[in-house]
Amino acid sequence: MIKVTVYQNSQGRYTGFSCIGHAEYARPGEDIVCAGVSALVINTVNAIGAFTDEPFDAKADQKSGFIDIQFHDPAGAGHDAQLLLKAMAMGLSDIQQKYGTKYSILTVKEV
Repeated sequence: MIKVTVYQNSQGRYTGFSCIGHAEYARPGEDIVCAGVSALVINTVNAIGAFTDEPFDAKADQKSGFIDIQFHDPAGAGHDAQLLLKAMAMGLSDIQQKYGTKYSILTVKEV
């Protein structure tokens, strides 16, 4: 199962997110749930790095499927990064609705 936790402050601004696990919907190389989640998460990280000036720390471990992004500003990410994270969360929510919580879970946590 893939667990994605999106972190928000009390004002509802994204401060980061973490992702860990593998969907195990199908065999490796054929797992469309894992591929979809991975594409959304990795593209979001790459887009924030390429299209915003938002400073963040990133950690990753390919074997476990772990990715952790934390923005430097405790007030949360800026407008463009917020928009990219909202788009990621929308896509992840759609995957969860389509394939169920047996394969992926999206949680929003206030920090």
